[in-house]
Amino acid sequence: MAPNVQVMAPAGILDSTKAEEFRQTVDQMLAHGADIILIDLQNITFIDSSGLGTLVVLLKKVRSFDRRLCICSINDQVRMLFELTSMDRVFETYDNRQDFEQSVLG
Repeated sequence: MAPNVQVMAPAGILDSTKAEEFRQTVDQMLAHGADIILIDLQNITFIDSSGLGTLVVLLKKVRSFDRRLCICSINDQVRMLFELTSMDRVFETYDNRQDFEQSVLG
């Protein structure tokens, strides 16, 4: 049986003002049986430290339900932030949705 994949595609800036909205969305996805949550950052232009912290909190929450959180379509600014903070080793990242689908869904 194929896993239940649910996708978030936020836009703009990911900072503290979006944290609660992100948490609520992930809670809803988990409540609806998501096995894998994919956060597509294609339309995110900037992530600050609060936004990165929010992603870490969400990762911990998703893992506590024994589910997976994946991230795709990271722009150069976000990739640099992930590399500087070693988050590129913590998060499961993919170049784009197609790469995610091929790697995860086969």
